[in-house]
Amino acid sequence: MLREIHTNRMLLRCPKEGDGVLVYPAVLESLEVLRAWPASLPWALAEPSVAASEAFARESAANFTLGSSFVYFCFDHQGDFIACAGLHRHSFNELQFELGYWCRKGRQAQGYTKEAAKALLQYAFGELGANRVNAKTDELNSPSRAVCESSGMKLVRVLQNESFSPTGELRNVCLYAATRSEV
Repeated sequence: MLREIHTNRMLLRCPKEGDGVLVYPAVLESLEVLRAWPASLPWALAEPSVAASEAFARESAANFTLGSSFVYFCFDHQGDFIACAGLHRHSFNELQFELGYWCRKGRQAQGYTKEAAKALLQYAFGELGANRVNAKTDELNSPSRAVCESSGMKLVRVLQNESFSPTGELRNVCLYAATRSEV
């Protein structure tokens, strides 16, 4: 398991104790954007705090060690926290993962999430031996859909009325996937 992945512009590294103070300002800055997509980011509906961000960092580090999920915190070369991206195992199939990600508001639309997603797809199909990686995103979340598509994932299907908007309206969810043979 790679604890660090280097891309052209970022360091993706496993969370560690003390990272909550780095993550919390990014969550706070991005809260309005994150809360728009509760199907993908249900944790954003809770009230943020340094303690909650620290708990997430510690839990993610423990899960990384256990091999149940591989969350990475993404930093630019100046050491600024940019994004969070991860691969989460499906317990019923050890060779299938779900890709998840979010980017702090001030760094969105700059290609960082796409760069992280591509790096994690390569890692999943290479080092982890995955056969398939899925990603789910709200049908109306065009930036997230663009990340999937530009990373080489294909739209498998649209799940009708699969989730709710923050105001309680039914929403469709897009299921994207990439397989070993496609990457």
